[in-house]
Parts: sequence; C-alpha cells; structure tokens
Amino acid sequence: MQLSRRAQRIEPFYVMEMAKRAQEVARQSKDSGTPMIYLNIGEPDFGAPPLVQEAAERAIRAGRTQYTQAPGLPELRERISGWYAQRFGVDVPARRIIVTAGASAALQLACLALINEGDEVLMPDPSYPCNRHFVSAAEGKPVLIPSSAAERFQLSAGKVQAAWSERTRGVMLASPSNPTGTSIAPDELRRIHEVVRSKGGLTLIDEIYLGLSYEEQFGHTALQLGEDIISINSFSKYFNMTGWRLGWMVVPEALVKPIEMLAQHLFICASTVSQYAALACFEPESIAEYERRRAEFKARRDYFIPALDALGLPVPVKPDGAFYAWADCRAAADRLGVQGSWDFAYALMDRAHLAITPGRDFGAFETADFVRFSTANSMEQLQEAIARLKRLLA
Repeated sequence: MQLSRRAQRIEPFYVMEMAKRAQEVARQSKDSGTPMIYLNIGEPDFGAPPLVQEAAERAIRAGRTQYTQAPGLPELRERISGWYAQRFGVDVPARRIIVTAGASAALQLACLALINEGDEVLMPDPSYPCNRHFVSAAEGKPVLIPSSAAERFQLSAGKVQAAWSERTRGVMLASPSNPTGTSIAPDELRRIHEVVRSKGGLTLIDEIYLGLSYEEQFGHTALQLGEDIISINSFSKYFNMTGWRLGWMVVPEALVKPIEMLAQHLFICASTVSQYAALACFEPESIAEYERRRAEFKARRDYFIPALDALGLPVPVKPDGAFYAWADCRAAADRLGVQGSWDFAYALMDRAHLAITPGRDFGAFETADFVRFSTANSMEQLQEAIARLKRLLA
C-alpha cells in the first residue's frame, strides 16, 4: 500500500518505543526482584483529584454525554478565563478560548489554520518532537535552531531575526519546555515576539507546563504580551488529567470562527464527560490539592537534580518548571563502556531496570549527549533510581 508523503515524513516517537521496550524487559525480568522504575514518560503519577472524579460520575449518571459545541462548554470556557485572571492577572475573554481534545488537538488545529505548504516555522533544538510533526502534517517545514545551555535551551530574539526568511511563517515555542523544563526569560520572550510581530508572523507557544512553574520570575503567561499570541494549554500536567484528553487554546478574535469550523469537522468536540469533570478543577479544594502536588514536584526536583550532578550526570540548566531533568550523559556513558544517549538509555534499562528517554526524540543539536529523566514519580522511586545509578556507575 502506498503511503502518503506526509506519513512517510513522520519519524517514530522514540519515547513510546522505549516505553514498549521497557515493558518487555520488565515482563522478562518480573521474578528478578528488581522491578522496572519508569522515569521515561512525562505523565504525573497523581490522578485527577476527588472532586474531578465525582464531577465525571455525576455527568455520566445525569446523561450529560452528548456532543457539546465545538469550542467547548461555555461554562468551562468561563472557568478557564477566570483562572487566567486569578492565577496570572491577565484578562482572557472566554470567547477567545477553545476547548480541545488535548493540547495535541489544539496544536493540530493551530497548524492547519495558519500554515500553508512550504511555510517554515522556527523552533528550538532540543524541543518536543510532536511539535515539529504537527508542522509537517500541515505541509509546513519545521526549522530547528540549535539552542544551547547558555540560552536555556530556548530561542532568542537574535536567532529568530537571523533565521527569518521569506518563507518563515512564525515561531513555535514552549515555556516551560519539554525536555528541559526551562522557561524563556520574560524579557527575551517579549523581544522574540516583537521580532515576529514586526515580520507579520505568528507566535505560537505551548504553555502546558505553566501551572508547574517553580520560580516566580518565569511563571507568567505569554498572553500578557498581547492578543496576537496563540497559547496552547492542557488539563494533563498541572491538572493531572492525562488520559482524559482535554486541553484548550487561546487565540486572537479573528481566529475563533475558522478554528471552530476546523474543529467541527475534525473532532466535533472534546470529550463531554471530561469537560464536565474539568469544571471541578477550579474549585478551591481542587486548586489547594494541585498546589500541594506542585510543591511535591518541586521537592522532587530539588532532590533529584543535585543527586544526578553528584553521579556525573550534570544538568546544565536547572529546570524552573515541569518535571524533567535534561542530563549530560557523556561521562556516565564512558563509565559504562557505551557511547551516546541511545545506548546509555538501553544500558540503564538492561543493567539497572531503569527506564529513561534518550535525546534522539528531541532534535539533533547535541541530543546524542543528553538523556531526559522524568521526575513525575514518587520520591521513593526517585531515591531508588539514584541508588541504582550509584551502584551501576561506581
């Protein structure tokens, strides 16, 4: 069967391939007494809090399972609007908020609405792999710009200016970022947007980890820069609803109707039950629980990063958000007699029953030297992971 050129351009999602391999190793060694520790997938170990689960149950019992409008339940859009006002002090009218089937659907809708064949979109290298594939699926061309530790692994206004061409459509950013957990400094983000705006381009920013910011200087939404920002967000990370497949996007007024029409045809709407459940995310009791969990994620970071550094797995930029550690594995790989992050990740899986993610997924610039650890696991599991690394690398 002849595949489309679009399908042929898509690379494997290596984090998921590694997850399958880790599960197979775990099955084969289930009687070894050393169970697999999974620090490879960016999924909170917390589930949805009680009020959210109860809201979903009520929706099912009440028969609230029919389609909603494509942009989402009006009351949920209002709750999200209120969250921006309360949490970030930014006025985001509910009419500019579109609820989607996860942040992935929001990114797909944005790319399909705004990118034409051959349009180039600038993004940092390293960055989340799915982002570049959303651009490719819309017949655009992702342009990955090498971004070093000195730049917090993020784009800079200078690099955006230098890379801009007549084919450039805009930038796709993420703050905080996957895989690095680093955010763009507010002043730099403002300068980037000024460059993009001066070119008549688009600034698309993934803010799905924004609720999991740990440093006050970085925990601000890009929406404060103006109504021409397109922000993608999700109920998966801060709100701990990964499998519920619910996200949202904030778009300029002129984009609401075009994106609504695309959503009608491609998705009809996001899960109705998930939308009713998400209304309870914004109750004071739920927010208090989310903040307790955010503090726990921060405590895990504060334990795990220094522990990696002490083992010869340095993290060049301390993550200020999310739940990742982007660690330089060159010295550790040498100690194990392997080369590169891919073989290093397999060595940890086979020898220590520790699943992590090699850098291959996230771009080409120095990614063979880095691995991503996810700290979205219990403190006990993180401590055991460090103990295993210590024994292996001794």
